[in-house]
Amino acid sequence: MEFTTDAVLSLSPDDASAKAARGLNSASKWPALGANTEAVWGECQGSGSKPYQTQVDLAGPAFRCSCPSRKFPCKHGLALLLIRCNEPGLFKASDAPAWVTEWLGSRAQKAEKAEQKAVEKANAPPPSPQEIEKKEARRWNTMQAGLDQLQLWMADHIERGIATINSEQREGFHTTAARMVDAQASGLAQRLKDAGEAVGSGPNWPERVLRTFGMLQLVADAAARRETLPAPVQADLKATLGWPIDKADVLASGELLDDDFTVLGVAMQPREGKVIERRVWLQGKNSGRRALLLDFSHGGAGFDGLWVVGHAYALSLRYYPSNSPLRAVVAAQRAQVAEQRGAQADQLAKTAATADEWLALAQRYAANPWLPLAPLVFERATPVHQNDAWSLQVNNTALPLRVGDEPAWLLAAHSGGHPVSLFGEWDGEQLVPLTAWGGGGLWLNAGLT
Repeated sequence: MEFTTDAVLSLSPDDASAKAARGLNSASKWPALGANTEAVWGECQGSGSKPYQTQVDLAGPAFRCSCPSRKFPCKHGLALLLIRCNEPGLFKASDAPAWVTEWLGSRAQKAEKAEQKAVEKANAPPPSPQEIEKKEARRWNTMQAGLDQLQLWMADHIERGIATINSEQREGFHTTAARMVDAQASGLAQRLKDAGEAVGSGPNWPERVLRTFGMLQLVADAAARRETLPAPVQADLKATLGWPIDKADVLASGELLDDDFTVLGVAMQPREGKVIERRVWLQGKNSGRRALLLDFSHGGAGFDGLWVVGHAYALSLRYYPSNSPLRAVVAAQRAQVAEQRGAQADQLAKTAATADEWLALAQRYAANPWLPLAPLVFERATPVHQNDAWSLQVNNTALPLRVGDEPAWLLAAHSGGHPVSLFGEWDGEQLVPLTAWGGGGLWLNAGLT
């Protein structure tokens, strides 16, 4: 991409990061700056005695910074590129320091290993159908044993009464989640942990826990009769359980869709073990189909490729098998569509009638009752703060919002009390707003990070 000021600011995860980056757009705050054909780097003086080491791989762009921020990219990475745009003469052409060359080298090694692994897999003889069947049978047996334990554990809690669970018993949810990991059903672990965190939180927490138990029981029932389920439903069951699907298989046989896709929103969420989950939501201009690109970063390594909210990209996507296909992987990227930032996404929101959104949502859950998140776009929505809680007024419906207080007030200021076009993630109970158009321009929520 062309590194102009607007292009750099468009990479910001939220308005606060963009504002903070502008505040660092001064050579006086950077005692050392350097660049070569591969990267730019610099040291930014922070509150501590040791400056933060910031670097950007221009091929991605990919960012890395020694600061503790979990936003990606952080304000230092954005500021470094802003200075590069506005005052390129400050960057001395020189050999990169060791901390830069080591990072670039590790990225090159990872890319080389990934390519080598792909070649080895392509050249390796495929396992026989008998070997595949035996391996799957062993995994199903392990999962079934774990699901049997899970059902007994849930039955004990239901017999005693969900409302009798106290905060001291939360550890039992984490213990049971660990057992699911051992049973190769890791996809259920996070849902159990979330249910444990809900204990004692809010007046309706027993209802939320019971709803999770019902969903888990539905998983157990489906697993017991998996052989009678249609193939797409089996795929959703496997995904819910955490059964890994090889990306190469999806690229080889997944449903193909060519379109100009607009980035509706991007969310990044920390997971256990220094893992960051990134969700990129897309919508096709011609097909109207939505898609989710799901990626993970380990140990602060960052993500390859950045998706700019409001920009459109000419893509070939392959969808993962599902009874309600949503998750996808990029098979090919042909170009970035030349559209004004936010203009096409705003048009998409205007063409999404509220009734159509609810119908599409109902159809998604009917096809896949275990869907963890569903995308929603509203043309006219107004954030409302009442009784110490935030909601979204859509026609005559008030949707509860799950959003931090600071981004919620920023969204309210952005709307000015008037309806805006809004995109968010629906988790079955609350809407997490990610992007809003109209009002004061483009609003981004990084509350999840």
